[in-house]
Amino acid sequence: MITHITDENFEAEVLKADVPVIVDFYADWCGPCKMMVPVLDMVSKEQGNKIKIVKLNVDENPATTAAYRVMSIPTLVFFKDGEAKMRIEGAVTKNVVDQKLAKLG
Repeated sequence: MITHITDENFEAEVLKADVPVIVDFYADWCGPCKMMVPVLDMVSKEQGNKIKIVKLNVDENPATTAAYRVMSIPTLVFFKDGEAKMRIEGAVTKNVVDQKLAKLG
């Protein structure tokens, strides 16, 4: 299941999560961001409770967006143990996301 988060609950939902987390930095007006929705839905269904996927609207949450230096969207940031480990900028295929998850361990 993919949930929406904010600057206010970022720490609790991402940094303190007990599983790896993918944060999808997006905006409602962004076409490539919309292309990522079915990709992340498939990853979420396949991974189940092994990972957590959350979405953060960059227009509504500027503090977290700036803190992680998100300059273009969509940007996926992969977190493990409270740290940003890797990122993908731009729309990508499910295969690319799966490869990053495999590297994340």
